[in-house]
Amino acid sequence: MAFARPGYSAATAERAVGRPATRSAIALPRIPLPRIPLLDSLKGRSRKLRARFLSPTRAAGIPLLRELFGDSAVSRAGVYAAHDTAGSFHFITMRPFADKVKGRIGGYRIGFFPSEQRAGRSAAYSNPDGFLEVTALNQDTPISEHFRLRDFLTHDQATVWPKYLVLREPLVDKLELVLSELRRMGVPANRLRVMSGFRTPQYNQQGVGAGGRVQDSRHQYGDAADVYVVNGDRDWMSDLNRDGRVDTRDANVLAQAAERVEREHPDLIGGVGIYRATSAHGPFVHIDVRGTRARWGAM
Repeated sequence: MAFARPGYSAATAERAVGRPATRSAIALPRIPLPRIPLLDSLKGRSRKLRARFLSPTRAAGIPLLRELFGDSAVSRAGVYAAHDTAGSFHFITMRPFADKVKGRIGGYRIGFFPSEQRAGRSAAYSNPDGFLEVTALNQDTPISEHFRLRDFLTHDQATVWPKYLVLREPLVDKLELVLSELRRMGVPANRLRVMSGFRTPQYNQQGVGAGGRVQDSRHQYGDAADVYVVNGDRDWMSDLNRDGRVDTRDANVLAQAAERVEREHPDLIGGVGIYRATSAHGPFVHIDVRGTRARWGAM
């Protein structure tokens, strides 16, 4: 197994490990596989996670991280890649929440979380621990078998880099399980497209109002995604029930898969909501891991 640190060329790392590495990384000396038995335990219920997100505090509590990657893995936000015959796994250390000043980190606008402005209704609505720093070079980092960092970015500030992202591993794990469950149900499901993942508070605020987004949307906490299944070239919900039409009945099939996942994995319980098509988008399903059951839409 080989490891990589941020700050160097991907080509150097690729020559050293014999496969593409995280961009802007250099390979360190190979370390015997028995040194890191924890990697397999980090792959989630789905066994398809390929990343662990670490706040500075959380990273400091993992001595092995410092041993393998040095002090910068704790003190500096970045993507730290490990490679073995099974593929790659990434430790991604965050910028601390305190780095957000006047609603921004650098030139990237984030805004203010609900609990910065008023008392949060529960611990689930506390401020995030920190932010994943996403650059033009690392945005394609795989965080699971089917998802990359860029899939969950807020859809604004297209030309601003770096961007900042709040994301929780249980959400990615649940989405992988839903995709697998669809296939187990005999439903064609090539890809689960994330229409909306993380929303910065300033972006979420733009749609708050009657019939729109809620003020304390789970999307702001990195544990919610609006998704649909894409099987062809068109970026639109596919005909999952094979009745020759695309409508909320297809979204209901996707919601049923999420329901089954929650029954099998109660620790991933959360919200599941069905949304109708509009002129701008097809039907889709909201899935989150808020920790309590919530249902809405025509289920």
